[in-house]
Amino acid sequence: MLPTAADSVGSPTGSVGEPTSTDPAVVPIRPMQFRELLDLPFALIQARITILAALLGAAWVAAVLVSVAGTAAAAAITGDSDLGTFWGALLTSLLCAWGLRFFVRGVTVPAGLDVVYRRPSTWRGVLRRLRSGAGPLLAYQVMYTLIGVGVLAVGAPLLFTAPFAVIWLAWLRGRRFTLVPSSFDGSIGYREAARRAKLLAGGAEWQLVGLWLYLRVLLLVLIVPLLALPRFITDFSGTHRGTVTVLIVSVALLIVAIGELVESATQVVTYVDRRCRREAWDIRVPTGGAR
Repeated sequence: MLPTAADSVGSPTGSVGEPTSTDPAVVPIRPMQFRELLDLPFALIQARITILAALLGAAWVAAVLVSVAGTAAAAAITGDSDLGTFWGALLTSLLCAWGLRFFVRGVTVPAGLDVVYRRPSTWRGVLRRLRSGAGPLLAYQVMYTLIGVGVLAVGAPLLFTAPFAVIWLAWLRGRRFTLVPSSFDGSIGYREAARRAKLLAGGAEWQLVGLWLYLRVLLLVLIVPLLALPRFITDFSGTHRGTVTVLIVSVALLIVAIGELVESATQVVTYVDRRCRREAWDIRVPTGGAR
């Protein structure tokens, strides 16, 4: 039986191997409709929900503890002033959110690629792949932040330019949408992964813009019920400043973790779609000579 591109071990050149499972593919190796790019990321997450929930839960708890400790330290240094506590909470929460996004990206993409190739996943294996790909992922994270801050700083101050700034940012995000899966799948550096992502995005930039904007809208929908959680809890726990601060920080970091989980899973699914469309990844390729 001839192996298919769906059975490749994941290098950008399409080297061929055998899948380690005969279960039906959660993410089919073929071009996908836009609706599937919206739906399949949730199926991918569900396929590794135990591992992802354990890793993300531990990372979220750690981020909350660090943020709360930083807030308490800032309050102590500033004599428990409201302004000092506010800035301490804001800055430590932003730093923890940045680190949390790095971790969520670094575990979701390898776990998602295991789903694509129908390979078993373990939390140790996922963390090992995170360590090996930490360099390119860190470069991506830094550039992701600088681009976002730069574009919004230029376009957001004026109300009439803000929509154009958002579209510009969505365009830049769309062109690099498959960078992280490309890096992990091929074990390549940041620059090569960035070039590869732009090639894969060729001809579908506006579709990826729409996909990125959809994820932002979905995140807003998720935020609404979560924002009501602190108020609901304070009805029982009281409205002491410490309690409210911990609740707000916890909910904000939870929103960051969930949003990044969905976006990273969507990047993996989109990576499969773009490889099929740009590289014919779904075409059967004979490996032996003619008989």
